[in-house]
Amino acid sequence: MSHKRRIAIIPARGGSKRIAKKNIKEFNGSPLIKYSIEAAINSNIFDRIIVSTDDNDIAEISLNYGAEVPFFRSKETSDDYSTLGDVIYEALQKMDLDEKNLDYICCILPTAPFITKEFLIRAKKIFNENNYDSLFPVVKYSYPIWRSLRKNVSSNNFEMVWPEHINTRSQDLEQIYHDAGMFYFLNTVSFLKKRSVFLQNNGCILTAPWFIQDIDDEEDWEHAEIKYNLLEKQNKKLV
Repeated sequence: MSHKRRIAIIPARGGSKRIAKKNIKEFNGSPLIKYSIEAAINSNIFDRIIVSTDDNDIAEISLNYGAEVPFFRSKETSDDYSTLGDVIYEALQKMDLDEKNLDYICCILPTAPFITKEFLIRAKKIFNENNYDSLFPVVKYSYPIWRSLRKNVSSNNFEMVWPEHINTRSQDLEQIYHDAGMFYFLNTVSFLKKRSVFLQNNGCILTAPWFIQDIDDEEDWEHAEIKYNLLEKQNKKLV
């Protein structure tokens, strides 16, 4: 029986608005996307590492770090409204890959400088052992969202989103988690049915907040670099 492929797809479009050229901006001395590419290569759990991009500079840098760029992303999957599912599905279509020749997919975000080969290897093991349709890291919200506030646009006053919890003790509120924004292991058959990274039979890896940082603006970027440098000095990494 022929060997089924195992691929990583890194979606990295060039149209970042809040941080210009975010995916290849230098983070601690290297293009941000380098960390995702190198972790994927060094994990040795993928046959191919594909960068899906619409940008020549991103393509060139990705090739320099050892990834493949076998096609350029279409206009339809390069706007602000295309989903990760759209991007992954297009990549599979362009490379003629489906459940017949593809074992699993791992979508790795290009904005994940804390990612390591060890963490990818552990995630893949958990994914396979439990036969999940999707698996991804999560992190706890640092404050109970049930006590969150919103601004009333009419009065400019702040009000509770869930006022019924105004007197509820924080320890009595349900713990809520959010997607860590690093990677998604996906079962090929299940993905092709739903075209989503969030599938019903999923598993999550609870991750320490020190290794998680959403990078949407310059302040986020500064926080991420501070975290990264502190962890590097303490010789701590995500495993």
